[in-house]
Amino acid sequence: MKIKVLGALSAEVNGISVVPTAGKPRQILALLALYPGRVVPVPTLMEEIWGTELPQSSLTTLQTYILQLRRLLGTAMGPDAPGSAKEVLATRYGGYLLQVPSEAVDVYTYERLLLEGRQAFEDGEDETAASRLREALDLWEGSALVDVRVGPVLEIEVMRLEESRLVARERRIDADLRLGRHSELLAELTDLIARHPQHEGLHSQAMVALYRSGRQAAALDVYRRLRHRLIEELGVEPSPQLQRMHQAMLVVDPLLDTAAGPRRTSTFDLYAA
Repeated sequence: MKIKVLGALSAEVNGISVVPTAGKPRQILALLALYPGRVVPVPTLMEEIWGTELPQSSLTTLQTYILQLRRLLGTAMGPDAPGSAKEVLATRYGGYLLQVPSEAVDVYTYERLLLEGRQAFEDGEDETAASRLREALDLWEGSALVDVRVGPVLEIEVMRLEESRLVARERRIDADLRLGRHSELLAELTDLIARHPQHEGLHSQAMVALYRSGRQAAALDVYRRLRHRLIEELGVEPSPQLQRMHQAMLVVDPLLDTAAGPRRTSTFDLYAA
């Protein structure tokens, strides 16, 4: 069984989709897929589907949804399968679990690659870091569970994954900056700061990429626009860290050069107190 949640939900057995068309069974499958081999308690499943206002028939209805999922699994597995749908989507005391290996779900491959990339970055292995993080990010095809109506439980999971994706992209850009790929990053960073207009980390990376590309004035303008936005919308100044980076650009600090500074440090972190 192969399951994808980093984009539209997909789950296949023997090349046959087992994703239900109805909304609530899709939610159940998505939630179970995020915890392969682990029991998801019945109250958690109910909270995801109905929130805090449970219908009187909630338990019976949940059991019906589980039955629908098992029928899809059984059809895809075929009559000659060594196991049964009840063994794949198993009932346990207090809940249900999807008995598939974690590597069958794309999010676990993503998180493994992310961990490897972050460790390589900390070890100063920039080529490996950039490669692993790029592999991790390439697993995404749009927003997580983009075609699933998420309830309160899945909403938290989707937010966690999206935040993780942004952090992974920041770290990959840090690795590329340390490798001197600043010119190649300009278009990507221009798009990112437009999408995240108050994100200081991304703005600092855009500033560095522009500065190293010989565009000091443009780098300083990124800072000016961010500062104006932070003051107007939040009533705060940029962080001391970003202010020090801005000052460093004004005085042409050699630490801003590609090869300068500790190899385990992002350029933004060079100006931490």
